[in-house]
Amino acid sequence: MAMAEKELKGINQAEQLTTFESGNEMAAMAAAQINYHIMGYFPITPSTEVAQYLDQMKARGEHNIKLIPADGEHGSAGICYGAAATGARVFNATSANGFMYMLEQLPVQAGTRFPMVMNLVTRAVSGPLDIRGDHSDLYYALNTGWVILTARTPQAVYDMNIMALKIAEHAKVRLPVMVAYDGFFTSHQKRKVHYFKEREVVQQFVGECPTDYNFARDPKAPVTIGAHMNGEDLMNNHFQQSEAMYAAGDIFKEIADEYANISGRDYPVLDLYGMEDADVALFLLNSAAETAKDVVDQLRRRGIKAGVISPNIIRPFPAKEIREALKNVKALLIGERADSYGGNGPNLTHEVKSALQDDKNNKTIVLSRVFGLGGKDFYADDAELFFKDAIESMELGYAIKPFDYFGHIPGDQEKILKPVITPQHGDVYKSGLIHVNKDPETNKLKVKLPPIRSLTSKPKRIASGHGACPGCGIFTGLELFFKGIEGDVVVLYQTGCAYVTTTAYPYSSHKQTMIHNLFQNGAATLSGTVEAFLELKERGEINVSDDATFVMVTGDGGMDIGMGSAIGTALRNHNLIMLEYDNEGYMNTGSQMSYSTPKGHMTSTSNVGKAQKGKSFHHKDTAQIMAATNIPYVFTGAEAFPQDLIKKAAKAQWYAQNVGTVYGKILITCPLNWKSEDRYGEKILEAAVNACFFPLYEVEEGITTITYNPDEKKKRVPLMEWLKYMGKTKHLLKEENRELLSELEEEIEYRWQRLLAKNNHPFL
Repeated sequence: MAMAEKELKGINQAEQLTTFESGNEMAAMAAAQINYHIMGYFPITPSTEVAQYLDQMKARGEHNIKLIPADGEHGSAGICYGAAATGARVFNATSANGFMYMLEQLPVQAGTRFPMVMNLVTRAVSGPLDIRGDHSDLYYALNTGWVILTARTPQAVYDMNIMALKIAEHAKVRLPVMVAYDGFFTSHQKRKVHYFKEREVVQQFVGECPTDYNFARDPKAPVTIGAHMNGEDLMNNHFQQSEAMYAAGDIFKEIADEYANISGRDYPVLDLYGMEDADVALFLLNSAAETAKDVVDQLRRRGIKAGVISPNIIRPFPAKEIREALKNVKALLIGERADSYGGNGPNLTHEVKSALQDDKNNKTIVLSRVFGLGGKDFYADDAELFFKDAIESMELGYAIKPFDYFGHIPGDQEKILKPVITPQHGDVYKSGLIHVNKDPETNKLKVKLPPIRSLTSKPKRIASGHGACPGCGIFTGLELFFKGIEGDVVVLYQTGCAYVTTTAYPYSSHKQTMIHNLFQNGAATLSGTVEAFLELKERGEINVSDDATFVMVTGDGGMDIGMGSAIGTALRNHNLIMLEYDNEGYMNTGSQMSYSTPKGHMTSTSNVGKAQKGKSFHHKDTAQIMAATNIPYVFTGAEAFPQDLIKKAAKAQWYAQNVGTVYGKILITCPLNWKSEDRYGEKILEAAVNACFFPLYEVEEGITTITYNPDEKKKRVPLMEWLKYMGKTKHLLKEENRELLSELEEEIEYRWQRLLAKNNHPFL
C-alpha cells in the first residue's frame, strides 16, 4: 500500500523489526523502550525473567531504569508505591504467591490513584505448591481496583505494556494497570513478534510523564498522601475510583485505536473469532483461546457454527460488548483456569451471567468449566470436548452440568500410594556418643565428640533419589549438621532448592516429619508447630517419651523475604533451630541476587557489563542480625570444617531443647550458579573461611567466640584465593576492577576486625 493511501486511511505505521521472543522478553523490551524511572522487584517464577532481562539490558547500557531488589514482594510493592507517589514512572512484575504477598498494597495504590504498570505472569497459587500457569492469582486481582488487560501472545504482551502506561496516566483514569499473561505458556514460549525499531516512537506514543498531580516530589509544595477517611469521604473516594475504572474502558478503546495507527495491530475490547453467526461459543482467557481457534475452523468445516470470545480487558468488565457478542448465541461454555470455591462457578462465569441477565431477550445457555489448574495442558481435543458439551446443551435446550471441573481423574483405592521407605525414628538416630554438658564456671557448653567416622553409622535423614544438581552442597551440609543431632527431628523447609528437589508429589526424600511453608513465613509456622507439640504433650493428649528437635531449614533468599518472621520468632524465643544454608543467591528461581550475595558478584539480576559490575552493595550479615535479638545461641559453620559444624549442631540441639531459639548459618556450594567445578566444592568453602569472608564463630549467651582463626592457624589467604575458583567472580580479578575488589576486601577485613574485638571483649 502506498504511503498516500496509508495516510488517507489514517494509518501511519512506524518502522518495526521482527524477532522471535517470549512474553517475558517482550515485557522487558517494552519497559526498556519506555525507560521507566523505577522498578521495585523480587524474583518469583515465572515472572523473574522480566527483571533478569532488564538487568542484562542495564548492564549493556540500554536503559536507565533504577532496578531496586526488594526483600520480598510486599517490599517491592511498597517501593513501587513510594516511587509512584513521587511522580515517577514505575514498573513491576510478579506471579502467584508473590502477588498474594503484595496484595495488601495494591488497593492502596489504586485507592490513592497513582498510576503504574505491573505484569502479572499468571501462576497457580499455593497450596500445594505448583509453579506452572493458571489464573488463580489473577482472580485475586479482580477487586484490587486495578485496570486489568489480558494478553494472549508475546506480541500482545509487548503491545499492551505500551498501551497500559498511557491508559494508567490518562487524566480520566489515573489508576494502576496490570497486564496479565499466562505463565510458561506465554511467558516462556517464543513466537514471532514485531517491535518498534526506535524507542522514540514508543516514548512519543506514551507522551511525557505527567506532573499535574499531587505528587510528593517538591518539598516546597507539600502534600499529604493517604490520610484516613470517615465513611462518607471513603464512599465518595470509592465512587470516584469506580467512575475512573469505567472510564478506563472507553479510554482503552481510544488508545487501542491510536496504537493500531502506529503499529498496524488492533486490540478490540473483545477478540471475536467466528462469532459473526455463531450458535455455540467458548469464552476463554489468554492462551487457551488461541488453541480453541483451530477447533473453530475444524467445526465450521463440518457445518457447525462455532466461535471463541476472549477479552483483551477484564477490568472494567466489558458487559455491554459481551451482551452484543452473545445476543444470538444459543450455548456458551466458559472455561476458567481458577475456581471460586463454593460459588457454583468461578468469577468470570458469574460476571458473564450477570451481563446476560440485563438483556431480557437473551436466551443463551451458559455452562462453566474449571480447567487447566496448575498448568495442566489444554489441547485442541480438550477444546473440542468443550464444544461438544455446548452443542449437546444447545440441542437439549438446557445446560448439562451447569458447573463442573474438566480433566480431573477419580481416585482408585487399589492404587493407593504406599511408603517405599520404612519410616526411621527414635533410637536409630541416637549414637550415644555425643555428650553435651554445661560448664558451671564459664556458663558455656562443653561438647565431647567421638571420631567423626564413628557417627557414620547414624542413618541419613534424607534419602537418596532427590533432584539436586551435581555438586550441590545443601544435602551434604545438612546431613553433616544432622550428625550432631541425637534423636528425632521435625523439619520445616521454606520454599527453596532443598524443598523443591526433595518433595515432588507423590515422592518424598524425607525419612522424618517434614512440613513446607512459603519463604516469608517458615519461622512463624514452625513456632506454631513446636508450641502445639509442647501444649498437647503438657495436656497429655500425645504420649511421647522423648522430645523431638524442631528445625527450620531456609536458604535461597529465605532470610531476606522471611527475615521479619525469623526475628519475631527469635524475640519470642521458641524452642527451635533456624538453620540457613547460604548459597549466596535465589538459586531455586535461577540464580538471582539475594542480600547474601557479596558485592561485585555476578547473578542473573546483577549482571556484569560496561554499565555495571555485579551486585552494587555488600552482603547481609544474618548471623550478627540474629545475634542482636539476644537468642541463646548463634553459630556459623561450613562443611569443610566438619568437626566444628557437628559440635555446633550438638550445642544447637541442647539450647533449642533447654533454653530457646537457635540460629545457624552454613555456607554451601552451588556449582551451577557460582560457575565453579564440582570438584572444587571443599576448596571453595575452605578458602572462603581462610580469607575471612565466612568466619567460623559462635555467640553463646551473648558471648562471641571465634572457633577457627585462620591468622592463628597461619592459614589466612588473600580474598583472590577464594574468588579465583568461581566464574561469577572472574571479572573481579581483572585490573580494571581493582577498585571494586579493594572495596570488598576492605569490608571483609572491617567485619573480621569487629568480630575479633567481640571475641576479645565479652561485653561487645
